[in-house]
Amino acid sequence: MQTKSTVTNTSTVLGRQLGDELRRLREKAGLTTNQAAEALDCTKGKISRIENGRVAVRLPDLTAMLHAYQLSDHEVRDRLASLARKANRRRREGWWNQYGDVLADTYRDYIALEAMAGSIRTFQAQLIPGLLQTPDYIRAVTVASRQWQTADEIEKFVQVRLARQERLLGDTPLQLWAVVSEAVLLQQVGGAQVMNDQLQHLLASSERPNVTVQVLPFSRGAHASMFGPYVVLGFPEEGALDVVLADNPSGSMWLEREADVSRYQDLFDAARTSALSPAESRAVIHRRAEEHQA
Repeated sequence: MQTKSTVTNTSTVLGRQLGDELRRLREKAGLTTNQAAEALDCTKGKISRIENGRVAVRLPDLTAMLHAYQLSDHEVRDRLASLARKANRRRREGWWNQYGDVLADTYRDYIALEAMAGSIRTFQAQLIPGLLQTPDYIRAVTVASRQWQTADEIEKFVQVRLARQERLLGDTPLQLWAVVSEAVLLQQVGGAQVMNDQLQHLLASSERPNVTVQVLPFSRGAHASMFGPYVVLGFPEEGALDVVLADNPSGSMWLEREADVSRYQDLFDAARTSALSPAESRAVIHRRAEEHQA
């Protein structure tokens, strides 16, 4: 199976090239991202994601953008359309697409964005973050979810989650900052031995320079993040907007409007401020791991 770093390079370079050209055309036309968003009847966040090469550009959207930018040069229009087709085709070749039979569209979209992200900030109330889970923990969560029935489906999902973890490795690893409720350390997912191994792995992961883990203890009482897990994805391009994936009772929801994203950024800041320090968190994780071992 291909690694994430390889896929990221091959699947986004054309998208970034197209986005750069569209940004230059917008600026040449004297339009702001807000004005471009109005022309396309979409959000400012979508324009930013297109210009940073983070999402596929549908040909109708490309046509609308070029019309708004008053580009009449047919050769340039044809070249950009060809570039968009190539970029979209390469995006469809991402390794995660070969697991379409076990992955929902939202999850595949998330993996594609995660592959391009430079940083992730997440709060988890019930589970160890997926990027830090062990194979046995992943397997136990997958079985318990009842979304996958056969052993083959379960193992495919385990492989997907392990492949995602490659983003934490390499020369330019993903920067991960995770705040977890203390309940995450107590829930016996897969049994005592699985939890002991998982918490030992969490400890080892937290020692990496690109991984920060904090525990929000029960003693802090009620807090704003207790209503559901969320992930804030940040991207390395200058001016790129963060994107949020939040869970709620009716399912997962993408948020890209600045006001919505800002709210979750504030939620995370409040959670990390209320949580134990990384050093104190490691001490709690170590103690809870010993309890599972007993």
